[in-house]
Amino acid sequence: MTDDNVDLTGADVDWDAQAASFDDEPDHGLGDPEVRGAWAARLASWLPGRAGDVLDLGCGTGSLSLLAAEQGHRVTGVDASAAMVGRARAKPAGRDAVFLVGDAAAPPVGEQRFDAVLVRHVLWTLPGPGRVLRHWRGLLRPGGRLVLVEGVWGTVAPVGLSADVLTGLLAPLGMGEVRVERLSEETALWGREVTDERYAVVAVV
Repeated sequence: MTDDNVDLTGADVDWDAQAASFDDEPDHGLGDPEVRGAWAARLASWLPGRAGDVLDLGCGTGSLSLLAAEQGHRVTGVDASAAMVGRARAKPAGRDAVFLVGDAAAPPVGEQRFDAVLVRHVLWTLPGPGRVLRHWRGLLRPGGRLVLVEGVWGTVAPVGLSADVLTGLLAPLGMGEVRVERLSEETALWGREVTDERYAVVAVV
């Protein structure tokens, strides 16, 4: 959803139709060992150091969910696309995480609370991001963290959320610590060089 050959309007994408080829992108399928290793290292630094409950929203085909599960976390992945969720469940390691069909903005997790909420390239597509962030914060246990991987893509009509805008949206939520990590130059994460703004924000309650 963030690549040059994909529609960047977000809302108009038929994600069920995209599911069959979604993992073809290096940072989606994580089939390249270098790309997979780069994401594994980042997750290890972003997620809690001990095993915890992680909610991966807009999980797609579950690649990051399963990486987190490999690191010992109990992972629930949520995606609005039934086809994406089907592919996540069908992966050999899919038994190590639970995958649900649902809205990332209001995930179907009931009263369950989490040690981390992980969201990659999803928030910018949702209406009312400030409201959504407040809801996600409410899904965290004390000491929990939001891990938000976002960016701004395109040059003629750029779309996305800049790091400054996102940290501004987090400011009213009373997070104890907020750090920004710039990722544009981390080519191992993307499997190629990129020129747009890509970053992660880790916000701890």
